[in-house]
Amino acid sequence: MLDDMFDYVEHIRSRPVWQPMDAAARAGLRSDMPIHPTDLARVHQDFLRDVLPYATGNVHPGFMGWVHGGGTAVGMLADMLAAGLNANCGGRDHAPIEVERQITEWAKAWFGFPPGATGLFVTGTSMANFIALLVARRHALGAEVRQAGLTTTGPRLLAYASTGSHACIARALDYAGLGSETLRLVPVDGGRRIDLDALRRAIAADRLAGHRPFLVIGNAGTVDMGAIDDLASLADIAADERLWFHVDGAFGALGVLAADIAPRLRGIERADSLALDFHKWGQVPYDAGFVLVRDGALHRQSFATSADYLRHEVRGLAGGEFWPNDFGPDLSRGFRSLKAWFTLRVYGTEQLGAMISHTCHIARYLEARVAAEPRLELLAPVPLNIVCFRYRGDGTPQEDSDALNTAIVADVQESGIAAPSTTRIDGRLAIRAAIFNHRTAETDVDALIKAVLHHGDARSRPESAPTA
Repeated sequence: MLDDMFDYVEHIRSRPVWQPMDAAARAGLRSDMPIHPTDLARVHQDFLRDVLPYATGNVHPGFMGWVHGGGTAVGMLADMLAAGLNANCGGRDHAPIEVERQITEWAKAWFGFPPGATGLFVTGTSMANFIALLVARRHALGAEVRQAGLTTTGPRLLAYASTGSHACIARALDYAGLGSETLRLVPVDGGRRIDLDALRRAIAADRLAGHRPFLVIGNAGTVDMGAIDDLASLADIAADERLWFHVDGAFGALGVLAADIAPRLRGIERADSLALDFHKWGQVPYDAGFVLVRDGALHRQSFATSADYLRHEVRGLAGGEFWPNDFGPDLSRGFRSLKAWFTLRVYGTEQLGAMISHTCHIARYLEARVAAEPRLELLAPVPLNIVCFRYRGDGTPQEDSDALNTAIVADVQESGIAAPSTTRIDGRLAIRAAIFNHRTAETDVDALIKAVLHHGDARSRPESAPTA
């Protein structure tokens, strides 16, 4: 089984990036309840036939769709070791907890957080943002919110983020009982960063209306095209307005490891909380999200509970002053940190930073290819590693052009050559190529461009379409 997965990664370029499941494969996964034992080799063969060929495809260098890292064989092996230990990392005194604490110490050093800061591995940045928001809520409303809950009396709490922010921010406010309408979406400037003057005006207007601003969220790499907000100025505004300053750094925060990107993240060291994913730019296998909170005591006060069966002792396996379940909602937690620990130690932050810079270089190459091709149009700046463009379809109304580009993306995906995704930029549908896989090279970009042009020409000008 291990050899088969090594072969899968080694020969990944010989496979389609993605392919739709055929009827036989779907039928193979709709079996009867397995009452009696089945030979392991037989089950593995079913996996090779019905599962492996139809994966998402983000291991493939031609995967340029959503923000997915490519993983490594090192991380795969570390996950095998973690599964063998089968450690519950919710608490108690054992080595897997110390691995997580070590990575927290490294992260504090990367981002300039103080010694008292705390960190926690979670599923992903959606959960990390939610945890940070609950700490911000505790900071705003005090300890009683955990017992009495939210009340309808008093001023309404409000949060602020740019229109480029991820939808999980509004969802987190919903889950926290504050409501998604608590989020004020602030316009962006020409670089797709939050408009600082508009933010100040929104805060002032809400205070005048009797509301209570409590949270401002900065983006270290927006999901649509990778914009980095002016984090230093946001930190100034948060300090002036006495707001909690949170940074959604889902992928961009790890840019601190790259010498050419780190200066653009100035101000991240002043965040009250930070969310990021090691499974994106960090190339750690899924899932490996992470949250970092400046005030570790407040972080613990936001989640810790007492129960006889979770009693902390001075000695023995139940030792340890603080357990990970004191800092988040999960009591049962897998050993996520091991694959991050292996990845960081085997490759080192210098090499990981060079890989991050490389993906940005590949994105700039794609940007240049788009700019040089009259049939294509660039729709947004390329600050990091995400390129948003479209097939022009000259003379086609926008509604039809959006439909054309939607069809082109599906055509390219189904061809198995590449797997871009879509987004909207200023109301226009864009082909979105997100370069996160460390394996992606200029030749993969060339294949994407060729496929987009072929399918675009075939749909808009069938008589002139070249042979793919």
